Amino acid sequence: MLLACGGAMALGGCSAEIGRMPYESDVRCLRKELGTQMHLSFPLAANTCQRMTDHNFAIGSKNPQPIPLNLHGAPDLQKQADEYGYSYTR
Repeated sequence: MLLACGGAMALGGCSAEIGRMPYESDVRCLRKELGTQMHLSFPLAANTCQRMTDHNFAIGSKNPQPIPLNLHGAPDLQKQADEYGYSYTR
């Protein structure tokens, strides 16, 4: 029973602190992370939301590279990405 509850919470995305959810857009993830009670900085939120070329698998990957954030329609986030040197697509 406990395992089922934990799995439901992980898949449901009840907490912003658990990171990026599958199929969540970069903009939504960043807004969620920046809007938490902890008020994360843009670099911390971007590091949480940014995907890697190895799909974030730590085992068996060689030289994974960050995929540019897709910040289409979010000029405020684009400005912050420019300020902190994050690559993104418009």
